[in-house]
Amino acid sequence: MSINLEGLSAKELQALISQASKRKKTLARRKPVAAVRKKIISLAKAEGYSIDELFGTGRMVREKAGVAARKAPARKSAAKGAKVPPKYRNPANPEQTWAGRGMAPKWLAAELARGRKLEDFAIKG
Repeated sequence: MSINLEGLSAKELQALISQASKRKKTLARRKPVAAVRKKIISLAKAEGYSIDELFGTGRMVREKAGVAARKAPARKSAAKGAKVPPKYRNPANPEQTWAGRGMAPKWLAAELARGRKLEDFAIKG
């Protein structure tokens, strides 16, 4: 954050200094985040709760507080890496196809912008 001090009057500078001093005092009274985080974790443990029970997944919170994190088992998606057959083909260049997922390719977007319909490019069969 940068403030152009050159354009401020003496009165504006004094107001800025006053605001900065108030903010500095407020920040000085606050405890460091790590200390508050550690206190919350110990309070939860003392009451018989885990961070996960209170806030959902607390992995990041526990790691920052120095508490060992349990790794969740990795899930494997059945669809990950599965190829989908193309549904649309560029008549000008049959090698260019699109499965209908994600953003439309540039060739198709250009043709649609010219007024053609998506059905015009559908692969029959």
